[in-house]
Amino acid sequence: MTYLLGLVMALTVAWFALSGQTAPQFLVLAAVSVLLSVWIAARFKIIDRDSSPYHRAPQLTLYTGWLLVEIVKSNVAVIARVWGPRHDIDPAMVSLRTNATTDLGKALFANSITLTPGTVTVDVEGDRLKVHALMREKASPASFEAMDRRAAGAADARKRER
Repeated sequence: MTYLLGLVMALTVAWFALSGQTAPQFLVLAAVSVLLSVWIAARFKIIDRDSSPYHRAPQLTLYTGWLLVEIVKSNVAVIARVWGPRHDIDPAMVSLRTNATTDLGKALFANSITLTPGTVTVDVEGDRLKVHALMREKASPASFEAMDRRAAGAADARKRER
C-alpha cells in the first residue's frame, strides 16, 4: 500500500511540475490521469519497490551531486588532452564487473560511465560491462570502482538491507 501511495504522490508531483496548471478542469484531468495510471499499474501487478521512485530519492540525489563533480573533472582532463600540445589520446577497451544487483543499478552505472567525458559503455551483459576510454591510464577496472560502488549504493541500497 505504501508503494501505491508513493506512486500516486510521485505521479501527481511530476504532472504538476510538467504542466503547472491550476485551473479546475486541468486538476480534474490530472486526477483522472494519475488514478487511471495507478489502476493500470495495479492491474498489471507492477507496483512494487522497484517501480516506486520515492524511496531512492535521497541516495540518488547524493549520487547525482557526486557524479556532477566527476563529470567536471573528466571534462577538464579531456580538454587538456585534446587541446594540449602533445594530444596524449591513447584509446583502450576494458571489461568491467559491476557490483550492482538490480537492473537499475547496472543501468545507472553504465549510463554514468557514458555521461563522463572520455568514456562510453559499449556493451552490458550480465554483470560485465565493456567500456571504451580515450586515455589508457584511466581505463583500468580500478579507476571505475568508486563509481560502481556509489551507483550500486544509490540504486540497490534498500534491496541489500533485505
